[in-house]
Amino acid sequence: MTLTSISTLGTLLRKGPRRITELAASEGVAQPSVTALVTSLERAGLVERRSDSTDGRVVLVAITEAGTEYLRARRHASAQAIARAVGALSPEEEAVLLSTVPVIERLRVLLELEGGG
Repeated sequence: MTLTSISTLGTLLRKGPRRITELAASEGVAQPSVTALVTSLERAGLVERRSDSTDGRVVLVAITEAGTEYLRARRHASAQAIARAVGALSPEEEAVLLSTVPVIERLRVLLELEGGG
């Protein structure tokens, strides 16, 4: 699974169903590439195409329950790997890492304000 695929699933989970053009803009990828990506994710059962209830001509891409579960499992595995790695740090390294948390949180907020989070 590519980073763009995972990012696209995350966007759909956070923001709900989106048009292909919206996904292309939010992921910073060309529309034909997102179309191919969505087709691949759809074949894997991770997303589905739906018609827009307000405009039948519009197709929206939505994450499926399988896509949501995939993201949950991947995030859980990542959290476990990080916890193991942090557990291997020296007390001094752990203190340095802990001191960076406010800066990392500030970066997260700034990215959300820019629409990138």
